[in-house]
Amino acid sequence: MSLFFKSPQRLEAFSDGVFAIAITLLVLEIKAPQVGQHASSAALWRGLGQLWPSYLAYVLAFFTILIAWVGHHMTIGQVKRMSHGLLYANGFFLLIRIPFVTR
Repeated sequence: MSLFFKSPQRLEAFSDGVFAIAITLLVLEIKAPQVGQHASSAALWRGLGQLWPSYLAYVLAFFTILIAWVGHHMTIGQVKRMSHGLLYANGFFLLIRIPFVTR
């Protein structure tokens, strides 16, 4: 069995999946404002205004993940051959980088 693999496609697909899950988990943290069933639009806007810190945190975390994903995509685009070491290094990068940049 060869130590090197032909293409980084599976590495890229796995990494994209990790990024997608991270973004999905961000969305799960977004809460809807607590307004009554027959509340006015003004009450809804007030409720949304009170939750602005969580929406801002979502946007910042999303763009942080986006920047990491673009950089990762550009890096993987330079890879011609992969080794087991590269696979583990990529996994370690995803393990360390993604949770801490979005917390």
